[in-house]
Amino acid sequence: MTQGSGLVALVEDDADLLHATTQLLELAGFNVIALKAAEAALAAVDRDFQGVVVSDIRMPGMNGLQLFDRIRAIDIDIPVILVTGHGDIDLAVAALKDGVYDFIPKPYAGERLVEALKRASEKRRLVMENRRLHEAAAQAADGLPLIGEAPAIRRLRETLRQIADMDVDVLVEGETGTGKEVVADLLHRWGRRRAKPFVALNCGALPETVIESELFGHEPGAFTGAQRRRIGRIEHSSGGTLFLDEIESMPAPLQVKLLRVLETRSLTPLGSNETRRLDLRVVAATKIDLGRPDQRGDFREDLYFRLNVVTLRIPPLRERRGDIPMLFGHFLGKASQRFGRPVAAVNAAVSDHLQSHDWPGNVRELAHFADRVALGLGPDEEAGATSARLSEPAAALPERVGRYEAQLIREALRDHAGDVRGAIDALGVPRKTFYDKLKRYGIVASEYRNSDPDTPGSSTGVKLARPS
Repeated sequence: MTQGSGLVALVEDDADLLHATTQLLELAGFNVIALKAAEAALAAVDRDFQGVVVSDIRMPGMNGLQLFDRIRAIDIDIPVILVTGHGDIDLAVAALKDGVYDFIPKPYAGERLVEALKRASEKRRLVMENRRLHEAAAQAADGLPLIGEAPAIRRLRETLRQIADMDVDVLVEGETGTGKEVVADLLHRWGRRRAKPFVALNCGALPETVIESELFGHEPGAFTGAQRRRIGRIEHSSGGTLFLDEIESMPAPLQVKLLRVLETRSLTPLGSNETRRLDLRVVAATKIDLGRPDQRGDFREDLYFRLNVVTLRIPPLRERRGDIPMLFGHFLGKASQRFGRPVAAVNAAVSDHLQSHDWPGNVRELAHFADRVALGLGPDEEAGATSARLSEPAAALPERVGRYEAQLIREALRDHAGDVRGAIDALGVPRKTFYDKLKRYGIVASEYRNSDPDTPGSSTGVKLARPS
Protein backbone atom coordinates (compact mmCIF):
# COMPACT_ATOMS: atom_id res chain seq x y z
CA MET A 1 0.00 0.00 0.00
CA THR A 2 1.18 3.50 -0.78
CA GLN A 3 2.39 5.19 2.35
CA GLY A 4 0.57 8.28 3.56
CA SER A 5 1.29 10.91 6.15
CA GLY A 6 -0.62 13.39 8.25
CA LEU A 7 -3.32 13.61 10.87
CA VAL A 8 -6.81 12.12 10.42
CA ALA A 9 -9.87 12.57 12.63
CA LEU A 10 -11.87 9.41 11.86
CA VAL A 11 -15.55 9.47 12.89
CA GLU A 12 -17.45 6.16 12.80
CA ASP A 13 -20.11 4.88 15.20
CA ASP A 14 -19.55 1.21 14.30
CA ALA A 15 -16.84 0.08 16.73
CA ASP A 16 -15.57 -2.79 14.56
CA LEU A 17 -15.34 -0.67 11.42
CA LEU A 18 -13.72 2.16 13.39
CA HIS A 19 -11.06 -0.23 14.69
CA ALA A 20 -10.42 -1.79 11.26
CA THR A 21 -10.17 1.55 9.47
CA THR A 22 -7.89 2.96 12.15
CA GLN A 23 -5.52 0.02 11.69
CA LEU A 24 -5.62 0.45 7.91
CA LEU A 25 -4.72 4.13 8.08
CA GLU A 26 -2.03 3.67 10.71
CA LEU A 27 -0.39 1.03 8.53
CA ALA A 28 -0.46 3.58 5.71
CA GLY A 29 1.45 6.05 7.91
CA PHE A 30 -1.35 8.29 9.19
CA ASN A 31 -1.76 9.50 12.76
CA VAL A 32 -5.41 8.67 13.53
CA ILE A 33 -7.74 10.16 16.12
CA ALA A 34 -10.51 7.52 16.37
CA LEU A 35 -13.87 9.01 17.36
CA LYS A 36 -17.26 7.31 17.83
CA ALA A 37 -19.46 10.40 17.44
CA ALA A 38 -19.55 13.68 15.52
CA GLU A 39 -19.75 15.64 18.76
CA ALA A 40 -16.35 14.25 19.79
CA ALA A 41 -14.89 15.36 16.47
CA LEU A 42 -15.98 18.95 17.10
CA ALA A 43 -14.08 18.89 20.37
CA ALA A 44 -10.93 17.70 18.59
CA VAL A 45 -10.99 20.14 15.66
CA ASP A 46 -10.20 23.85 15.66
CA ARG A 47 -8.81 26.35 13.16
CA ASP A 48 -5.27 25.14 13.84
CA PHE A 49 -6.16 21.50 13.15
CA GLN A 50 -3.43 20.18 10.86
CA GLY A 51 -5.27 17.25 9.31
CA VAL A 52 -8.34 15.83 7.56
CA VAL A 53 -11.73 14.72 8.87
CA VAL A 54 -13.24 11.43 7.63
CA SER A 55 -16.81 10.74 8.70
CA ASP A 56 -19.62 8.33 7.93
CA ILE A 57 -22.80 10.10 6.84
CA ARG A 58 -25.39 8.00 8.62
CA MET A 59 -24.79 8.10 12.37
CA PRO A 60 -27.11 8.49 15.37
CA GLY A 61 -27.33 12.01 16.70
CA MET A 62 -25.35 14.44 14.53
CA ASN A 63 -24.83 12.93 11.07
CA GLY A 64 -21.87 13.45 8.74
CA LEU A 65 -23.45 16.28 6.76
CA GLN A 66 -24.28 18.18 9.92
CA LEU A 67 -20.73 17.61 11.13
CA PHE A 68 -19.42 18.99 7.84
CA ASP A 69 -21.50 22.16 8.27
CA ARG A 70 -20.15 22.65 11.80
CA ILE A 71 -16.55 22.11 10.66
CA ARG A 72 -17.01 24.63 7.83
CA ALA A 73 -18.00 27.19 10.46
CA ILE A 74 -14.77 26.45 12.33
CA ASP A 75 -12.51 26.56 9.26
CA ILE A 76 -13.76 26.35 5.69
CA ASP A 77 -10.38 24.98 4.57
CA ILE A 78 -10.40 21.77 6.66
CA PRO A 79 -10.87 18.92 4.15
CA VAL A 80 -13.80 16.66 4.99
CA ILE A 81 -14.23 13.25 3.37
CA LEU A 82 -17.65 11.61 3.79
CA VAL A 83 -18.33 7.89 3.56
CA THR A 84 -21.74 6.98 2.13
CA GLY A 85 -23.88 4.17 0.72
CA HIS A 86 -25.03 3.81 -2.89
CA GLY A 87 -28.38 5.39 -2.09
CA ASP A 88 -26.83 8.73 -1.13
CA ILE A 89 -25.61 9.92 -4.54
CA ASP A 90 -27.88 12.97 -4.49
CA LEU A 91 -26.51 13.90 -1.07
CA ALA A 92 -23.00 13.42 -2.43
CA VAL A 93 -23.52 15.76 -5.37
CA ALA A 94 -25.12 18.42 -3.16
CA ALA A 95 -22.35 18.20 -0.58
CA LEU A 96 -19.62 18.40 -3.23
CA LYS A 97 -21.20 21.68 -4.34
CA ASP A 98 -21.06 22.85 -0.73
CA GLY A 99 -17.37 22.05 -0.42
CA VAL A 100 -16.98 18.46 0.81
CA TYR A 101 -13.52 17.39 -0.33
CA ASP A 102 -14.52 13.88 -1.45
CA PHE A 103 -17.11 11.11 -1.13
CA ILE A 104 -16.23 7.45 -0.75
CA PRO A 105 -19.06 4.96 -1.39
CA LYS A 106 -19.38 1.73 0.53
CA PRO A 107 -18.10 -0.87 0.19
CA TYR A 108 -14.73 0.69 -0.58
CA ALA A 109 -11.18 -0.47 -1.09
CA GLY A 110 -8.62 0.62 1.46
CA GLU A 111 -6.38 2.08 -1.25
CA ARG A 112 -9.21 4.38 -2.33
CA LEU A 113 -9.44 5.94 1.14
CA VAL A 114 -5.66 6.19 1.54
CA GLU A 115 -5.21 7.97 -1.81
CA ALA A 116 -8.03 10.44 -1.03
CA LEU A 117 -6.44 11.16 2.35
CA LYS A 118 -3.02 11.72 0.83
CA ARG A 119 -4.43 14.36 -1.52
CA ALA A 120 -6.51 15.98 1.21
CA SER A 121 -3.57 15.99 3.66
CA GLU A 122 -1.34 17.68 1.10
CA LYS A 123 -4.03 20.31 0.48
CA ARG A 124 -4.33 20.99 4.21
CA ARG A 125 -0.56 21.17 4.60
CA LEU A 126 -0.34 23.77 1.85
CA VAL A 127 -3.23 25.77 3.33
CA MET A 128 -1.56 25.88 6.74
CA GLU A 129 1.81 26.74 5.21
CA ASN A 130 0.27 29.59 3.21
CA ARG A 131 -1.34 30.93 6.37
CA ARG A 132 2.00 30.93 8.15
CA LEU A 133 3.58 32.70 5.20
CA HIS A 134 0.86 35.35 5.11
CA GLU A 135 1.25 35.89 8.84
CA ALA A 136 4.98 36.26 8.35
CA ALA A 137 4.35 38.72 5.53
CA ALA A 138 2.09 40.73 7.84
CA GLN A 139 4.79 40.73 10.51
CA ALA A 140 7.28 41.84 7.90
CA ALA A 141 5.07 44.80 7.07
CA ASP A 142 5.45 45.82 10.72
CA GLY A 143 9.23 45.85 10.33
CA LEU A 144 10.04 42.66 12.25
CA PRO A 145 13.86 42.40 12.11
CA LEU A 146 16.16 39.38 12.13
CA ILE A 147 13.30 36.96 11.56
CA GLY A 148 13.44 33.48 13.06
CA GLU A 149 12.64 31.46 16.14
CA ALA A 150 15.58 29.06 16.04
CA PRO A 151 17.40 29.11 19.42
CA ALA A 152 20.57 30.55 17.83
CA ILE A 153 18.61 33.44 16.27
CA ARG A 154 16.71 34.16 19.46
CA ARG A 155 20.00 34.28 21.41
CA LEU A 156 21.48 36.53 18.73
CA ARG A 157 18.61 39.01 19.06
CA GLU A 158 18.97 39.03 22.84
CA THR A 159 22.72 39.63 22.59
CA LEU A 160 22.23 42.48 20.12
CA ARG A 161 19.86 44.23 22.50
CA GLN A 162 22.28 43.75 25.40
CA ILE A 163 25.29 45.23 23.61
CA ALA A 164 23.57 47.79 21.36
CA ASP A 165 24.34 50.65 23.75
CA MET A 166 27.84 49.48 24.64
CA ASP A 167 30.80 51.17 22.98
CA VAL A 168 32.50 47.94 22.03
CA ASP A 169 33.71 46.84 18.60
CA VAL A 170 31.97 43.76 17.24
CA LEU A 171 33.06 41.03 14.86
CA VAL A 172 30.21 39.32 12.96
CA GLU A 173 30.90 35.90 11.45
CA GLY A 174 28.63 34.29 8.90
CA GLU A 175 28.55 32.68 5.49
CA THR A 176 27.69 34.67 2.38
CA GLY A 177 24.08 35.80 2.45
CA THR A 178 23.35 35.14 6.12
CA GLY A 179 22.55 38.78 6.91
CA LYS A 180 25.68 40.25 8.47
CA GLU A 181 24.77 43.79 7.47
CA VAL A 182 21.30 43.30 8.99
CA VAL A 183 22.98 42.49 12.32
CA ALA A 184 25.23 45.54 12.06
CA ASP A 185 22.26 47.75 11.21
CA LEU A 186 20.31 46.45 14.21
CA LEU A 187 23.22 47.15 16.53
CA HIS A 188 23.11 50.71 15.23
CA ARG A 189 19.33 51.19 15.32
CA TRP A 190 18.82 49.58 18.72
CA GLY A 191 21.53 51.67 20.39
CA ARG A 192 22.07 55.29 21.33
CA ARG A 193 24.00 55.93 18.10
CA ARG A 194 20.91 55.57 15.89
CA ALA A 195 20.59 59.34 15.35
CA LYS A 196 24.07 59.43 13.76
CA PRO A 197 25.22 57.91 10.45
CA PHE A 198 25.43 54.19 9.73
CA VAL A 199 28.36 54.01 7.31
CA ALA A 200 29.02 50.79 5.38
CA LEU A 201 32.02 49.81 3.26
CA ASN A 202 32.76 46.51 1.54
CA CYS A 203 36.48 45.99 1.84
CA GLY A 204 36.53 43.47 -0.97
CA ALA A 205 34.67 45.62 -3.49
CA LEU A 206 37.18 48.48 -3.91
CA PRO A 207 40.75 48.42 -5.30
CA GLU A 208 43.59 49.13 -2.90
CA THR A 209 44.28 52.50 -4.55
CA VAL A 210 40.77 53.70 -3.73
CA ILE A 211 39.93 52.09 -0.40
CA GLU A 212 42.54 54.06 1.56
CA SER A 213 41.05 57.38 0.47
CA GLU A 214 37.50 56.04 1.05
CA LEU A 215 38.35 54.99 4.59
CA PHE A 216 40.70 57.70 5.81
CA GLY A 217 39.90 60.67 3.60
CA HIS A 218 42.38 63.13 2.15
CA GLU A 219 43.27 66.79 1.87
CA PRO A 220 43.60 68.74 -1.43
CA GLY A 221 46.86 67.88 -3.20
CA ALA A 222 47.45 64.74 -1.13
CA PHE A 223 47.98 62.82 -4.40
CA THR A 224 47.57 63.40 -8.13
CA GLY A 225 43.94 64.23 -8.85
CA ALA A 226 43.05 65.07 -5.24
CA GLN A 227 41.64 68.53 -5.93
CA ARG A 228 39.18 68.69 -3.03
CA ARG A 229 39.12 67.68 0.56
CA ARG A 230 37.37 64.36 1.19
CA ILE A 231 35.95 63.21 4.51
CA GLY A 232 36.65 59.47 4.78
CA ARG A 233 34.14 56.84 5.87
CA ILE A 234 35.77 56.45 9.26
CA GLU A 235 35.51 60.14 10.12
CA HIS A 236 32.01 60.38 8.66
CA SER A 237 30.86 57.58 10.98
CA SER A 238 32.05 59.38 14.12
CA GLY A 239 29.19 59.30 16.63
CA GLY A 240 27.50 56.56 14.64
CA THR A 241 28.54 53.11 13.43
CA LEU A 242 31.17 52.05 10.88
CA PHE A 243 30.38 48.72 9.20
CA LEU A 244 33.31 47.06 7.43
CA ASP A 245 32.11 44.07 5.41
CA GLU A 246 34.51 41.37 4.19
CA ILE A 247 37.15 42.71 6.57
CA GLU A 248 39.34 39.71 5.67
CA SER A 249 39.80 41.27 2.20
CA MET A 250 41.37 44.50 3.50
CA PRO A 251 44.89 45.02 2.06
CA ALA A 252 47.71 44.45 4.57
CA PRO A 253 48.99 48.07 4.60
CA LEU A 254 45.54 49.36 5.48
CA GLN A 255 45.19 46.82 8.25
CA VAL A 256 48.08 48.53 10.02
CA LYS A 257 46.40 51.94 9.70
CA LEU A 258 43.02 50.61 10.83
CA LEU A 259 44.60 48.99 13.88
CA ARG A 260 46.13 52.35 14.79
CA VAL A 261 42.71 54.04 14.46
CA LEU A 262 41.04 51.43 16.65
CA GLU A 263 43.68 51.76 19.35
CA THR A 264 43.81 55.59 19.43
CA ARG A 265 40.26 56.45 18.34
CA SER A 266 41.76 59.07 16.07
CA LEU A 267 43.02 59.42 12.50
CA THR A 268 45.16 61.62 10.31
CA PRO A 269 43.81 62.09 6.75
CA LEU A 270 46.16 61.74 3.77
CA GLY A 271 48.02 64.98 3.13
CA SER A 272 47.39 66.33 6.64
CA ASN A 273 49.35 66.53 9.87
CA GLU A 274 46.20 67.09 11.90
CA THR A 275 45.01 64.30 14.18
CA ARG A 276 41.22 64.17 14.54
CA ARG A 277 39.53 62.55 17.53
CA LEU A 278 36.72 60.10 16.80
CA ASP A 279 33.69 58.78 18.63
CA LEU A 280 33.98 55.46 16.91
CA ARG A 281 32.20 52.14 16.94
CA VAL A 282 33.27 49.50 14.41
CA VAL A 283 31.26 46.46 13.37
CA ALA A 284 33.38 44.23 11.13
CA ALA A 285 32.01 41.24 9.21
CA THR A 286 33.75 38.19 7.84
CA LYS A 287 32.68 35.02 6.08
CA ILE A 288 35.64 33.03 7.45
CA ASP A 289 36.81 32.15 10.96
CA LEU A 290 39.58 34.69 11.58
CA GLY A 291 40.47 32.89 14.79
CA ARG A 292 41.87 29.98 12.76
CA PRO A 293 45.35 30.64 11.32
CA ASP A 294 44.69 28.32 8.38
CA GLN A 295 41.73 30.52 7.35
CA ARG A 296 43.12 33.88 8.47
CA GLY A 297 45.89 33.93 5.88
CA ASP A 298 47.44 37.41 5.61
CA PHE A 299 45.00 39.00 8.01
CA ARG A 300 46.84 40.44 10.99
CA GLU A 301 46.41 38.53 14.22
CA ASP A 302 46.65 41.69 16.34
CA LEU A 303 43.88 43.36 14.31
CA TYR A 304 41.74 40.26 14.76
CA PHE A 305 42.23 40.39 18.54
CA ARG A 306 41.43 44.12 18.54
CA LEU A 307 38.16 43.56 16.66
CA ASN A 308 37.29 40.45 18.64
CA VAL A 309 35.91 42.23 21.69
CA VAL A 310 32.51 40.67 20.99
CA THR A 311 32.06 38.03 18.28
CA LEU A 312 28.61 37.20 16.94
CA ARG A 313 28.00 34.18 14.72
CA ILE A 314 25.03 34.03 12.36
CA PRO A 315 24.01 30.42 11.65
CA PRO A 316 23.53 29.41 8.00
CA LEU A 317 20.02 28.70 6.83
CA ARG A 318 20.61 24.93 6.72
CA GLU A 319 21.12 25.01 10.50
CA ARG A 320 17.75 26.65 11.13
CA ARG A 321 15.44 25.10 8.55
CA GLY A 322 12.42 25.72 10.77
CA ASP A 323 12.78 29.45 10.10
CA ILE A 324 12.60 29.07 6.32
CA PRO A 325 8.78 29.38 5.98
CA MET A 326 8.70 32.53 8.12
CA LEU A 327 11.61 34.10 6.25
CA PHE A 328 10.12 33.15 2.91
CA GLY A 329 6.80 34.70 3.90
CA HIS A 330 8.62 37.91 4.84
CA PHE A 331 10.40 38.12 1.49
CA LEU A 332 7.36 37.03 -0.51
CA GLY A 333 5.28 39.79 1.07
CA LYS A 334 7.94 42.39 0.30
CA ALA A 335 8.40 41.13 -3.27
CA SER A 336 4.66 41.08 -3.93
CA GLN A 337 4.37 44.65 -2.70
CA ARG A 338 7.35 45.72 -4.79
CA PHE A 339 5.98 44.13 -7.95
CA GLY A 340 2.42 45.29 -7.29
CA ARG A 341 1.04 41.74 -7.20
CA PRO A 342 -1.07 39.80 -4.67
CA VAL A 343 0.85 37.47 -2.39
CA ALA A 344 1.14 34.20 -4.34
CA ALA A 345 -0.13 30.93 -2.93
CA VAL A 346 2.54 28.32 -2.35
CA ASN A 347 2.05 25.11 -4.29
CA ALA A 348 3.64 21.71 -3.73
CA ALA A 349 6.64 22.39 -5.99
CA VAL A 350 7.56 25.57 -4.13
CA SER A 351 6.95 23.94 -0.75
CA ASP A 352 9.15 20.96 -1.64
CA HIS A 353 11.92 23.28 -2.82
CA LEU A 354 11.78 25.25 0.43
CA GLN A 355 12.13 22.06 2.45
CA SER A 356 14.64 20.11 0.38
CA HIS A 357 17.05 22.76 -0.95
CA ASP A 358 20.33 23.32 0.95
CA TRP A 359 20.32 27.13 0.42
CA PRO A 360 24.07 27.66 -0.02
CA GLY A 361 23.34 31.35 -0.65
CA ASN A 362 21.43 31.48 2.64
CA VAL A 363 18.91 34.26 3.29
CA ARG A 364 19.96 36.22 0.20
CA GLU A 365 19.24 33.21 -2.02
CA LEU A 366 15.89 32.67 -0.28
CA ALA A 367 14.95 36.32 -0.92
CA HIS A 368 15.75 35.92 -4.62
CA PHE A 369 13.64 32.76 -4.74
CA ALA A 370 10.73 34.68 -3.17
CA ASP A 371 11.09 37.25 -5.96
CA ARG A 372 10.71 34.47 -8.52
CA VAL A 373 7.62 33.07 -6.85
CA ALA A 374 6.08 36.54 -6.60
CA LEU A 375 6.59 36.85 -10.36
CA GLY A 376 4.86 33.52 -10.96
CA LEU A 377 7.94 31.41 -11.65
CA GLY A 378 8.58 27.94 -10.26
CA PRO A 379 11.83 26.62 -8.77
CA ASP A 380 13.28 25.59 -12.15
CA GLU A 381 11.58 28.02 -14.52
CA GLU A 382 13.21 30.92 -16.32
CA ALA A 383 11.71 34.38 -16.60
CA GLY A 384 8.89 34.39 -19.12
CA ALA A 385 8.14 30.68 -18.71
CA THR A 386 4.63 29.54 -17.98
CA SER A 387 3.46 29.83 -14.41
CA ALA A 388 0.61 27.36 -14.78
CA ARG A 389 2.22 24.85 -12.43
CA LEU A 390 2.30 27.43 -9.64
CA SER A 391 -1.43 28.07 -9.74
CA GLU A 392 -2.89 24.82 -11.03
CA PRO A 393 -6.51 24.76 -9.81
CA ALA A 394 -8.17 21.82 -8.16
CA ALA A 395 -10.42 19.64 -10.34
CA ALA A 396 -13.66 21.39 -11.30
CA LEU A 397 -16.90 20.19 -9.70
CA PRO A 398 -18.25 18.40 -12.84
CA GLU A 399 -14.99 16.47 -13.14
CA ARG A 400 -15.10 15.45 -9.48
CA VAL A 401 -18.76 14.38 -9.76
CA GLY A 402 -17.92 12.46 -12.94
CA ARG A 403 -15.10 10.59 -11.23
CA TYR A 404 -17.41 9.74 -8.34
CA GLU A 405 -20.16 8.58 -10.71
CA ALA A 406 -17.76 6.40 -12.73
CA GLN A 407 -16.46 4.85 -9.55
CA LEU A 408 -19.99 3.98 -8.40
CA ILE A 409 -20.70 2.29 -11.74
CA ARG A 410 -17.47 0.27 -11.65
CA GLU A 411 -18.11 -0.84 -8.08
CA ALA A 412 -21.72 -1.79 -8.87
CA LEU A 413 -20.54 -3.90 -11.82
CA ARG A 414 -17.84 -5.47 -9.67
CA ASP A 415 -20.28 -6.23 -6.87
CA HIS A 416 -22.65 -7.92 -9.36
CA ALA A 417 -19.92 -9.78 -11.29
CA GLY A 418 -20.59 -7.77 -14.44
CA ASP A 419 -24.37 -8.32 -14.43
CA VAL A 420 -25.76 -5.15 -16.02
CA ARG A 421 -29.31 -5.62 -14.75
CA GLY A 422 -28.13 -6.08 -11.19
CA ALA A 423 -25.91 -2.98 -11.42
CA ILE A 424 -28.77 -0.91 -12.88
CA ASP A 425 -31.11 -2.01 -10.09
CA ALA A 426 -28.51 -1.25 -7.44
CA LEU A 427 -27.83 2.24 -8.82
CA GLY A 428 -31.50 3.01 -9.50
CA VAL A 429 -30.94 4.60 -12.91
CA PRO A 430 -32.73 4.05 -16.28
CA ARG A 431 -31.16 1.46 -18.59
CA LYS A 432 -30.42 4.00 -21.36
CA THR A 433 -28.80 6.39 -18.86
CA PHE A 434 -26.65 3.55 -17.56
CA TYR A 435 -25.40 2.65 -21.05
CA ASP A 436 -24.79 6.31 -21.91
CA LYS A 437 -22.58 6.60 -18.85
CA LEU A 438 -20.71 3.41 -19.69
CA LYS A 439 -19.84 4.97 -23.04
CA ARG A 440 -18.96 8.35 -21.52
CA TYR A 441 -16.56 6.87 -18.97
CA GLY A 442 -15.15 4.14 -21.20
CA ILE A 443 -16.37 1.35 -18.92
CA VAL A 444 -16.69 -2.17 -20.40
CA ALA A 445 -19.19 -4.22 -18.39
CA SER A 446 -17.91 -7.56 -19.68
CA GLU A 447 -14.56 -6.98 -17.98
CA TYR A 448 -16.28 -7.47 -14.62
CA ARG A 449 -18.09 -10.76 -15.38
CA ASN A 450 -15.39 -12.97 -13.92
CA SER A 451 -14.61 -10.79 -10.93
CA ASP A 452 -15.23 -11.95 -7.39
CA PRO A 453 -17.74 -9.52 -5.81
CA ASP A 454 -16.04 -9.96 -2.44
CA THR A 455 -12.62 -8.94 -3.79
CA PRO A 456 -12.54 -5.43 -5.24
CA GLY A 457 -10.02 -4.78 -7.97
CA SER A 458 -7.73 -2.90 -5.71
CA SER A 459 -4.04 -3.24 -5.11
CA THR A 460 -4.67 -3.73 -1.41
CA GLY A 461 -7.46 -6.27 -1.41
CA VAL A 462 -8.83 -4.50 1.68
CA LYS A 463 -12.58 -4.02 1.71
CA LEU A 464 -14.44 -2.20 4.44
CA ALA A 465 -18.22 -2.15 4.57
CA ARG A 466 -21.24 -2.15 6.79
CA PRO A 467 -24.96 -1.84 5.97
CA SER A 468 -26.21 1.69 5.28
